Amino acid sequence: MGAAMTQPGESSAAGLLSRAGIQRFPSSRLDLFIVRDFLSREECAALAELIEAQHRPSTVADSNGDNAFRTSSTCDLSSEIPAVAALAKKLSHLSGIDLAHAEPLQGQRYEVGQEFKAHTDYFEPKSADYETYCAVAGQRTWTFMIYLNDVEAGGATRFRAINKTIQPECGKLIAWNNRKPDGSLNAATLHHAMKVRAGRKYVITQWYRERPWG
Repeated sequence: MGAAMTQPGESSAAGLLSRAGIQRFPSSRLDLFIVRDFLSREECAALAELIEAQHRPSTVADSNGDNAFRTSSTCDLSSEIPAVAALAKKLSHLSGIDLAHAEPLQGQRYEVGQEFKAHTDYFEPKSADYETYCAVAGQRTWTFMIYLNDVEAGGATRFRAINKTIQPECGKLIAWNNRKPDGSLNAATLHHAMKVRAGRKYVITQWYRERPWG
């Protein structure tokens, strides 16, 4: 994708690389970026506490019948909480994407043995739930995810198509474009939130949409 952003719901590789501290994984198959220490340990701890206080079992769109496909817990984070609103603004500044295109921030919590098997973040256009989730705001475009703690063992994120496994580190952000340069959906973004082997894992995720959210 070029440096110019043609729509408020778009980011670009060139735009992201202009930000201090951001690294691009060398691959022609997808746009994947990493930023270490995007959040301080204090900021991460405060967000993890919010997730711990109100998490619930995670769900999946278009269930495939595998009850062990996603075993984590999920937490919707209110923008009325100052720390949440501040993070949403910080991510919008990094991505260059207008806040209007952002889904509400979501936290995820993994205990020992929990995982989210290989999946993509976009919604399959021909799936039963596509209209339910995409009728208003459209498809998910970019994913920005932050690890909120160091995990004792396990809990890595694996992108099999590019043979890249990212270890969870407190404050580390990873971001990827869910589409190819021509705008079509990119199956190479398939990723696996691998099982936690020891300790607990907290992450927070920001998804962006083609059109304004809500």
